[in-house]
Amino acid sequence: MRITFLGAAGEVTGSQHLIEGRRIRLLLDCGLFQGPRAESRRKNEVFHCRPKDLDGVILSHAHIDHCGNLPRLYAQGFRGPVFCTDATADIAELMLLDSARVQLEDARYLTRKLKPGHPPVEPLYTEEDVHGLMRRFEPLHFHQWHDVGEGVQLLFRPAGHILGSAIVELKLREGGDVWHIVFSGDLGRRGMPLLVDPEPVAGADLLIVESTYGDRVHPPPQDSAAELLRIIREAVDKQGRVVIPAFSLGRTQQVVYYLNELFHSGKLPRVPIYVDSPLATRLTRVFRRYDSGLDEDVQAMLKTDPDVFGFETLTYVESQRESMSLNEQQGTCVIISGSGMCEGGRVVHHLKHSVADERNTICLMGYQAPRTLGRQIADRRPYVKIFDRDVPLKAHVEQLEGLSAHADAEDFRWWFHESTRGGHSFGRAAIVHGEAGPARALADLLRDYCDEEPLIPQWGEKILLE
Repeated sequence: MRITFLGAAGEVTGSQHLIEGRRIRLLLDCGLFQGPRAESRRKNEVFHCRPKDLDGVILSHAHIDHCGNLPRLYAQGFRGPVFCTDATADIAELMLLDSARVQLEDARYLTRKLKPGHPPVEPLYTEEDVHGLMRRFEPLHFHQWHDVGEGVQLLFRPAGHILGSAIVELKLREGGDVWHIVFSGDLGRRGMPLLVDPEPVAGADLLIVESTYGDRVHPPPQDSAAELLRIIREAVDKQGRVVIPAFSLGRTQQVVYYLNELFHSGKLPRVPIYVDSPLATRLTRVFRRYDSGLDEDVQAMLKTDPDVFGFETLTYVESQRESMSLNEQQGTCVIISGSGMCEGGRVVHHLKHSVADERNTICLMGYQAPRTLGRQIADRRPYVKIFDRDVPLKAHVEQLEGLSAHADAEDFRWWFHESTRGGHSFGRAAIVHGEAGPARALADLLRDYCDEEPLIPQWGEKILLE
């Protein structure tokens, strides 16, 4: 049995790991690499796993860096099943259709920049590819072993990262040998709003584990609700607006959930609050559909509040005209809009109309990648570039770190400990989905729970199980 690391190996995005035996070829995740345009195009347009020959894909969750290249895999001839949880299937369809639209818009934009006579830039995939791919999805329930191929059993456990996210357990039989492989996907945090905690496993012959924040400890998530309340109250005092750039999947729903709690407790000032993201609105409907699988705090709240994602002063904005009108509104309001790093979407327009006014507040949620508009704002530069124009940054800037959906060092320590109790252990371990520093820190932490020295594979590196 051979595992080849074809993405998120020595880097953070583009999760893709190939499992090959004498009778089976499976792909764990098929994500988009996200980075500078030329590098992303080069890495995303060529597969190194022969799509037509794959027996199936196992998808841990629906973030684009884990599922975003599946439509291109389909366009290149893949026709096997895609196994994932029910919620992941519903979310992935929305995320991939949105990604196809972005691919098309980017291709048209780049084509306009080309010299006359140059062949047009083609999108990585189209909406038709997404629709074809979705017919290959086979959703499976948590906590049940499923036969998914010759000598292959699959079980999903809650990962606590986003709605539907799963820890993948595989039992692979070949001849007289049985290998137990665990893939963490993206491991979530304990005590996060909405989601159940990540669930331990019972050891494994091979653990493939992410390491995004393996070298740090996050602030408690509960602090974020108090910080949001403080920020909104201060904005009321200044008669300014609050703009919250937030990713449509996960972060927006967390923020709305906290604001819903604050509203029903009577603490939240009665100011208009807008979710201005059509994708976030559609994804929130999926959260409502699966609310029975959310954590015990949500279950308790649902007994008195039938909609934890809606309250009297909250409006979900659909049309572009409604979105534009928000920038003409006087007085205090809160606008939650994508994208989270301010690189696209409606939030860029809201920032254009807000950053130059010292009464306003820009509330950033979590990590802002280098060279993004979000990083410029986080660095509090005197001027930020919006639509190729330098705009003075006079608005107050806040940065909340408590809502990160990735496990930190303490969460990993807990999960490793709980997964190796009762005499269990991880025989071998491969650390993926992280930069060098966090990966090395996680290797130091994992060493005590692993029979062999943990490996930090680079792209194309292989592990043999024999």
